Amino acid sequence: MIYEERDYAIKPGKLNTFVGLYRDYGVEIQKKYLGTFIGYFTTEIGELNHVVALWSYESLDQRAEMRAAMLADPEWSEYLARVDGLLQTQNTRILTPTSFSPLQ
Repeated sequence: MIYEERDYAIKPGKLNTFVGLYRDYGVEIQKKYLGTFIGYFTTEIGELNHVVALWSYESLDQRAEMRAAMLADPEWSEYLARVDGLLQTQNTRILTPTSFSPLQ
């Protein structure tokens, strides 16, 4: 099992817009194609205007296959057009749980 952490830095003043567009147009498309949806989080203390999404997959190969299918869907392209210009940066990390982690 692997976990994908996606950290999006949103332009100041646009966090609620970004989260609302994801809620209304993005999350269901991703849930249709991607692995297990763990959660979607915003920051309140520390670096502000960040959104973190967590997903789990059986393997990197499974992740690659699922993401390729999603990227081929025109609805996903429509969603990306809606959020165009709202992001400053995006960072993605693949996390592997330790043997004693409750999430294995």
